[in-house]
Amino acid sequence: MKRTLLLCVLLMATLIAISGCNTVRGMGQDIEKGGEAIQRTADS
Repeated sequence: MKRTLLLCVLLMATLIAISGCNTVRGMGQDIEKGGEAIQRTADS
């Protein structure tokens, strides 16, 4: 029983970590696109 519970906790932690990485990467890409748009506007 303890082993199954530990496995479930580790699986959930892994899933949260993976989804967190994707979220941070996506946020970074959005910020980069926003910065590029500002730069294009400033150059015009």
